[in-house]
Amino acid sequence: MAKDTSSYKGLQKNIRRLKIPRIDTWLNQYNDKDYIVTLESPEFTCVCPKTGLPDFANITIQYRPDKWCVELKSFKLYMLYYRDIGMFHEHAVNKILDDFVRSCRPRWAYIKGEFNLRGGIKTTVSAEYKK
Repeated sequence: MAKDTSSYKGLQKNIRRLKIPRIDTWLNQYNDKDYIVTLESPEFTCVCPKTGLPDFANITIQYRPDKWCVELKSFKLYMLYYRDIGMFHEHAVNKILDDFVRSCRPRWAYIKGEFNLRGGIKTTVSAEYKK
């Protein structure tokens, strides 16, 4: 029996161009060192584009700064913006990584989104960036 996916059609086609608040940065005075920064957002929320119900997740980002480090207040405001955005889990994780890399241009970055159970299924999505 074929699946009906018509309710998903077109919902996510502009995700990459979605206008999201900017993530600010500050100049790294230790860019000669190779170190890892871990940011964790245990209260991330977005909206399921199919049901309109909230999806909750723990988002963890690890990165090796180069010239710039992420300013945490702007990162928090950036993450809060998603609470009203309908987005599939896979798109959310990749969009966050793209925006994060664009803002601070790290040497390396890794993101993991652990989404709470939905219909008895827990979703974990991870992605990586290498300079």
